[in-house]
Amino acid sequence: MTKKERIILFLLAGLNFTHILDFMIMMPLGNYLMPSFHISAKQFTFLVSAYSFSAAISGFIAAFVVDHFDRKKILLWSYAGFLLGTLACGIAPSYDLLFFARILAGIFGGIIGAQVFSIIADIFPYERRGVAMGSVMSAFAVASILGVPFSLYLTNIFHDDWHLPFLFVAGLGLILLLLIAKFIPAMDGHIKEAGQKDSPLKVITNVWESPAQRSALIFSCLLMMGHFLIIPFINPYLEFNKGFSRDLTPMIYLVGGSASLVAAIYLGRIADRKGKLPVFSISVFLSLFMVVIITRMPNVPFTIVLLFFAVWFVFATGRAVTAQAMISEVVKPEQRGSFMSFNGSVQQLGTSIASIVAGFVVWKDNTGKLHRYEWLGYLSIVVLLTSLVLGRYIFRKMDKTASEIKLERKMLPEAEAV
Repeated sequence: MTKKERIILFLLAGLNFTHILDFMIMMPLGNYLMPSFHISAKQFTFLVSAYSFSAAISGFIAAFVVDHFDRKKILLWSYAGFLLGTLACGIAPSYDLLFFARILAGIFGGIIGAQVFSIIADIFPYERRGVAMGSVMSAFAVASILGVPFSLYLTNIFHDDWHLPFLFVAGLGLILLLLIAKFIPAMDGHIKEAGQKDSPLKVITNVWESPAQRSALIFSCLLMMGHFLIIPFINPYLEFNKGFSRDLTPMIYLVGGSASLVAAIYLGRIADRKGKLPVFSISVFLSLFMVVIITRMPNVPFTIVLLFFAVWFVFATGRAVTAQAMISEVVKPEQRGSFMSFNGSVQQLGTSIASIVAGFVVWKDNTGKLHRYEWLGYLSIVVLLTSLVLGRYIFRKMDKTASEIKLERKMLPEAEAV
């Protein structure tokens, strides 16, 4: 890998880090925002879903047009808009203004992810693309390990000022924006073939007319819903229901993110050897027990709580990594870019729906204690089981085909020798 390529990967990983951190930090800020604005649990979930819902819409629309423009310009403009929305969050004095700032950040944030992966695919040939993708996707684990704990500690140090994490992301993002403009080259080679590309109507028709693609999008949406149903209220639940100080809860993301990073490496390798679907199925099944434990948590020391979340992060990572690998195989390579943009949109939609549903199920009393959180756990289990059944139906032939290909390759030299 050349020095220039390493610089590009580092900058794209940094961009991904700020993009993911901005989204992730909203969930643990619940126990700061609800008392600060005197809002209900339902109103807090509207803040979480505002970003996801606007990102889903913008990502869906972008899937039809982004291939006709320089990827670098699209990335710069969308990232600049995202940082503007994040800065607005950092100075928002009221609930309403924060809500609209989250919508603004989501509109531009919904375009960023697809552009990052498209740039990597344009720069790195297929035989070297796995390492490149892994380098950029590691930003999720880094955001969990370093970004979220640092942001929460920053909030605690400055007297529960929840604005600071957003200002931190905006400041760091501004530096990255200038570096990206300088070091990443123009990415307009694909525009020469724009006349050969499918029309917007054909793009959506390709997905609609393919049962495998339709089913995969439903599967992806359900998987995100099942995962995010319990996430928005984890921190408030630990503080107001279980009595753990908010100074301790950043450790969840440090330990969980570390477990997620290790799981992504080792479970990915196991999935390549043993099959994606078996690893996915086992991860989903075992994660169901962790959902029950987390939403109906007994009174245990905080070290045990950290252990619970570390195990949960491992299984959540196992099902996410294998699911994305399988989803990407239901579409032809020439249609994969637009399909993955649609996939990103339905994932954001699933996150948004989960957040809104959680807000209608859970309620808090005058002391801040949450009620019916375990209901979300039961609902999460139902949705995850549904995604498991659907996934085993959609992807049941993929691992078998891969095994057959390996067997054929092994037998080919023997046949030639005969």
